[in-house]
Amino acid sequence: MKNGYWQRLLRINLTTRTVEVEPIAEEDLKAFVGGAGLGAEILRRETPARQDPYGPENRLIFATGPFQGPPVPGGAKFSVVAVSPVTHTFGDSAAGAAWGPALKDAGYDVLLFEGAADAPVFVSIEDDKVEIHDAAGMWGLDTFETIDAVHEQLDNSKLSIASIGPAGERKVAIACITFDKHSFAGRCGLGAVMGSKNLKAVAVGGTQQAELHDPQLAATLIKQFQHEIAQVVRGNGFREHGTPGLCESAEAIGDMPIKYWDGDVWPEGAKKLGGVSYTSSLRAKPYPCKYCPIGCHRQITIEEPKEYAMEGIGPEYETLGMMGTNLLIDDPKAVAVANEIANRLGIDTISAGAMIGFAMECFEKGWITPAQAGGLDLTWGNPAALIGLVEQIGKREGLGAIFADGILPAAEGISPEAVESVVHVKGLDLPAHDPRSCFSLAPSYATSTRGACHFRGPCEDVEMGGFYIPEADITEETTTMFEGDNQGLLAGKCQDLGSLANSLVVCLFVIDGGAWALTGVKDLFNAITGWDFSTDDLLAAGERGFTSQRLINIRDGYDAKTDVLPKKMFQAAVTGGRAGKVPPLADMLREYYEVRGWDANGVPTDETLEGLGLTR
Repeated sequence: MKNGYWQRLLRINLTTRTVEVEPIAEEDLKAFVGGAGLGAEILRRETPARQDPYGPENRLIFATGPFQGPPVPGGAKFSVVAVSPVTHTFGDSAAGAAWGPALKDAGYDVLLFEGAADAPVFVSIEDDKVEIHDAAGMWGLDTFETIDAVHEQLDNSKLSIASIGPAGERKVAIACITFDKHSFAGRCGLGAVMGSKNLKAVAVGGTQQAELHDPQLAATLIKQFQHEIAQVVRGNGFREHGTPGLCESAEAIGDMPIKYWDGDVWPEGAKKLGGVSYTSSLRAKPYPCKYCPIGCHRQITIEEPKEYAMEGIGPEYETLGMMGTNLLIDDPKAVAVANEIANRLGIDTISAGAMIGFAMECFEKGWITPAQAGGLDLTWGNPAALIGLVEQIGKREGLGAIFADGILPAAEGISPEAVESVVHVKGLDLPAHDPRSCFSLAPSYATSTRGACHFRGPCEDVEMGGFYIPEADITEETTTMFEGDNQGLLAGKCQDLGSLANSLVVCLFVIDGGAWALTGVKDLFNAITGWDFSTDDLLAAGERGFTSQRLINIRDGYDAKTDVLPKKMFQAAVTGGRAGKVPPLADMLREYYEVRGWDANGVPTDETLEGLGLTR
């Protein structure tokens, strides 16, 4: 086999403590490519409708693609897939660092966990040596401490480690998985699934290299693309400031959340949190994942004030939005401390910030009383409330315990009136991009297979200008901000691109931000696999993976009735870049369904499925 894959799935049953290696059919790889597309199809085949996320029958799937192994720019990415505790349907999250390439170097494309251990364990995979170890002594450690403990016990600091913290152990619905103290599978609560299986950590490493179809051509293209992407991100400032550089421009067009989506403008807050201010005050430096020419993660140092002193991974744009402007907090150091606590306890910073914003709104409206707040002053702009509540959510303690099962169950317990104030899709909190600013986000969020997500289809960047997909007929002329025409089309095409990226697997930032054209992605894919795909073939694979995910949604009770946006997304701004604007969601969804080949209920037609080679 010289196609960049091993065509091997490693299945570990934690109940029986058995290990099996299974073949992956080449036809499945050609259809779904890998990553989130292949993971979705495995999940669809192996789990029933309305699978209990915490049941032993749920699958926890770590999936790579053809871009793991060789030093592909952005190729450190991989996908984690399971039925989500937040949405109770398809859930996936992508991470980086070095874990995905390490799994590939061990000789596997996919790692699948089923069952549940009867006591805490961790797993080590070193080439063909797979072992299940006792982890009772690690239970209770934070994610970083766990990584250190695994390295020490195995006496091998070169292994790449996935770990959960106390939030995952206690099945906090928004628990994440930490990789190498550096990257995080943040969304959808997959750390809680890991915790439900009593799986504390997974260590991987290997010495193998999957054979490529044309290694010389692949090496030449990789060198070319690494250089070209590096030149682009140095020129546009992405390398210097990372995603925090987006704050001021996003706020200027009304794209950044302010006061839990009730505010219109806050330029001074965005300026203090982002770009030059962030880089200077946090002494931020790029911290790349393996093989990455961008380095969007930030390594930071805080010395003053002493109570905030730390060195570690800095918050990115989404965290600055959800834990910063969303709460009317403009101190990047306070957000950095909250981010560090979240990372160590193992919770998604986007959903945690959303929960705290919601709690502050409930406090302001009297739905949460001072007594219920337990001493936390939940007034807007209070950094102590942010830091305190992040810790409580992660530990499932105090006021934070009411959020343990997600924001919707929390709202139902707080007040019937509070439920309408929750900003979510399918129970997953919106990220820090506003569909009232970029209308194509409205159908994209409403139909997103994992719940609201801007990164499973980066259509907002097309609307804002500078990112286009000419191979998919997405150009500068496709649509105009605040107009409904072609927004459904744009959402669908960008979702297919997002699905493809998460199947290859490659970081979208090298495409959107690093200007790596889809034609170049195709050329490298063919050099690795030898399959002679066109760009249309690649986008069709993205659509196929997305449709498999949608079929999981449908079997779990989601359809056109749930392709909706929260009430606040139809609340127009009074001032600022999106003043008077609300997305015409119904019209855009009609166009979107037509483009997708779905019926009026949001279900793919038989003809559409047949064209994609899928069955129900």
